[in-house]
Amino acid sequence: MHAAADDVDDPAAKTEEERLILIPDTHKDLLERPLFAHMATVRPDGEIQNNPMWFAWDGEYVRMTTSTARQKFRNVEADPRVTLSVNDPDRPYRYLELRGRVVGVEPDTGGEFFGVLAERYGLDMDGPPSDRLLRVALLVEPVGSSYQ
Repeated sequence: MHAAADDVDDPAAKTEEERLILIPDTHKDLLERPLFAHMATVRPDGEIQNNPMWFAWDGEYVRMTTSTARQKFRNVEADPRVTLSVNDPDRPYRYLELRGRVVGVEPDTGGEFFGVLAERYGLDMDGPPSDRLLRVALLVEPVGSSYQ
């Protein structure tokens, strides 16, 4: 297992180059393929909540969609620290873990970003999701990683 150092106290102090080093070339495919990320958040009682999530990687942020009615959204509102884990289904012991923070929440009340992810993951849609008025996109900035 390899670990990239993180500066949890001041992730903004990292340069773009340092953030990119967090994701080695050998594991970038795990972010480019339509795989599920398991996102761990901290619940109000201090317990960990872990959910499979669709995501997109833009080279700087991991973008995910959720509803403001869900517990995971309330979790990241209270504590923006998250951990994402993506496994390679072809080689189960190969994975990428990203530790980071939710640094942005963008409204997706039209369901456009949800639609982008639905297409990425092969879901045919007949219009926007039923909960579109509550939809948001979470922007996660990686600040640390481990991989194998």
